Amino acid sequence: MIFDELDAHLDRVPGTVSVYVGRLDAAPTWTRHPQATHYAASTMKVAVLVALHRAAEAGRLDLDSPVPVRNEFDSALPGAIRFSCAQHYDNDDAVWARVGGTATLRWLAERMIVRSSNLATNLVVDHVGLPALADVWARAGARHSVTGRGIEDFAARDAGITNLVTAADLAALLGGLARGAARPGPLAAPESCVAMLDTLAAQEHREDLAAGLPEGTRIALKNGWVRGVRHGAGVVYPDDAPPYVIVVCTTTDLADGGPGGEEVEDDACRLIADISTVVWNARHELRVAG
Repeated sequence: MIFDELDAHLDRVPGTVSVYVGRLDAAPTWTRHPQATHYAASTMKVAVLVALHRAAEAGRLDLDSPVPVRNEFDSALPGAIRFSCAQHYDNDDAVWARVGGTATLRWLAERMIVRSSNLATNLVVDHVGLPALADVWARAGARHSVTGRGIEDFAARDAGITNLVTAADLAALLGGLARGAARPGPLAAPESCVAMLDTLAAQEHREDLAAGLPEGTRIALKNGWVRGVRHGAGVVYPDDAPPYVIVVCTTTDLADGGPGGEEVEDDACRLIADISTVVWNARHELRVAG
């Protein structure tokens, strides 16, 4: 009943609000437009993280070897000129301070998640390659999500090459990581899944899903935002109930964003926090396996 009431409330929200809520090994308890596609914003960085760890497991990359930190990247559009990131559109000056120097891929991946650095993301994508991201989505069982280009690759964007997610696909990816931490799965070895979940749990942008939880509650989280878009996707670990996946994707005028790419607490952010609170309060009633 509580989710029916929340659905009725969301019917009055302008734009599209997609939701997926469910325990790890059970069918979802509540979904709302789970297959609707949204611009991915920074939620695509979870797929980048998984691709990096898969490459390290395969011996193709060393997470702790230093790599050059530069701001010039090949476009996903064949024949387009190389592109660069704008610092004012990033969220992490620490990565920019290393331009011209080096950093380890492990450190760049951490900054990509905990501060949502776009420069760090493009550097990691440069090392793993876009086909590896497609492989991650396929292994997760995603149906509609795609990571077709790096961040601020405007030539590719203008040619229709984009990054898309759905609530169901993000739930499959996050849920796969959480299940993979306990037993071998298709995404990565258990030790890699544990490391990735720890990185996601260190997320410093906590104004949406995390804000709807009691302080100190563990959530392995990645969010994303641009003007008109606000998403939150995470695995919540209550002390008194089994873990559950919650994903809320919004494409709405309520996502006012900020000038440039900085994180701001707008109405869409507060809406996601409110949904998170409702789900937390219903955590004992979520559907169980079988």
